[in-house]
Amino acid sequence: MKSTAPTSTLPARKTAAAPRAPRSDGAEARQRLLYTALRLFAQKGFAKTSTREIVREAGVNISAISYYFGDKAGLYAATFSEPMGGNAGDFVALYAAPGLSLEESLRIFFAKMVEPFDQGEVVRQCIHLHMREMLEPTSLWAKELERDIKDPHRAIAAMLCRHLGVARADDDIHRLTFAITGLAMQLFVSQDVIEAIRPALLRTPRAVDTWARRLAGYAVALVEAEAQRRAAEPGPPARTQAPRPPSRSGRKTA
Repeated sequence: MKSTAPTSTLPARKTAAAPRAPRSDGAEARQRLLYTALRLFAQKGFAKTSTREIVREAGVNISAISYYFGDKAGLYAATFSEPMGGNAGDFVALYAAPGLSLEESLRIFFAKMVEPFDQGEVVRQCIHLHMREMLEPTSLWAKELERDIKDPHRAIAAMLCRHLGVARADDDIHRLTFAITGLAMQLFVSQDVIEAIRPALLRTPRAVDTWARRLAGYAVALVEAEAQRRAAEPGPPARTQAPRPPSRSGRKTA
């Protein structure tokens, strides 16, 4: 029997849409789109790379960008973080964990820093993209600087303070931090030069692992040199009492 209850005049509440099931080729299509965009953004920059060019070369439909990344800006942001290893906070937590020795912390740091070299050409494209972003900055550069550069720098400076017995990071702690991180960054910046002079140094995963160990050793030596410099540095000079000015009568006061 049909109900005679009056029908409500309020609109029916929409139920939450069920999440879309991933496409069967979703992971492969998303990755192809991501790495195609990385290559084109690195070559041309954000403004001069069209979404139609990206999807044409990736072999996907134009709607794939919105489906996987939201929009062009979301795709651009993903090319910055995903190929090089993602979240900087997770990275910092590994080498800044309490209880690690200085050498253990630095080995973890450099192992994670050089790990992307196992991806070959992708690393070169990532470096080109980051350098292009510095020359032609979008809003992404400020976020990148704060999230992926400043936080790791602060974590290493704090680690150095602990191992050197310094209460607060001073200018020399920051100089040392830049020197240590620069050891790893030099590899990325000089990748083409290394491959032109000594290509075997980056050709295999084993060669990349050797870089991590060597860089950690070099960094330990830098920290030890700083410790010795601080130990040899004289303390502040003793304050001498300045002579009192003569009195108006011309006599020196006692």
